[in-house]
Amino acid sequence: MGSVTRYFIFLSFKGTAYNGWQVQPGKHTVQGVLNKALGTVLGEQITLTGAGRTDTGVHASFFCAHFDSVKSDLDRDSQIFYNLNSFLPGDIALKKIVRVKPDANARFDALSRTYQYTITTVKDPFAAETAWLLYWKLDLSLLNEASSILLNHNDFTSFSRLHGGNKTNICKVSYAHWDEEEEHLVFTIKADRFLRNMVRAIVGTLIPAGRGKLSISDFKGILGGKDRGLAGQSAPAHGLSLTEIEYPEALFI
Repeated sequence: MGSVTRYFIFLSFKGTAYNGWQVQPGKHTVQGVLNKALGTVLGEQITLTGAGRTDTGVHASFFCAHFDSVKSDLDRDSQIFYNLNSFLPGDIALKKIVRVKPDANARFDALSRTYQYTITTVKDPFAAETAWLLYWKLDLSLLNEASSILLNHNDFTSFSRLHGGNKTNICKVSYAHWDEEEEHLVFTIKADRFLRNMVRAIVGTLIPAGRGKLSISDFKGILGGKDRGLAGQSAPAHGLSLTEIEYPEALFI
């Protein structure tokens, strides 16, 4: 095999029809569809490595993966880019292809990731697959008071999937805040890394706090207890979207 060039590919996808990002035997996945599209259009076998897994039904307005190709000009070939987007289904969109250093890794070189979880307070057919419909009255100040506690902890065992296979449950959350946008409540959380199911477990536990049914001290106790059994049920997957991944500038050529 001759020399290859490594690329980062940036994309967005609506996860409703997919069993998450990661290729699984017999399952319809975003990675599987992209591997096939790239292989067909480029005429070579392509295996993407994603920035991380997303669960079934979770969306990404911003996602990144890396791959190697024998072609050295994909970042400048507008026709290839057009052909790839034409080949892909309507729920996956390529944003750009960028050359990176040969050892750049979309997963392990990420400095931070940001997720948003959206709740809608009115029934909206256009948000049915991207927001969780809740009729309960939620107190924004209570939600944000509880969310601020996340910044002072680094062990998120209470919000990790049981038997998730994590080597460590240590994460550094740098931002966690709720905003009201017309008929939507949007929770934004940024961290250096996330555990599987972590954001959905956090949201599912914050909702009772926002309803006044879980005290701030009880929420602190859940975090400190380091036990998934103490936390609430996970919020539904369809309200969650990966919205940003931060990388060192030095990776890009």
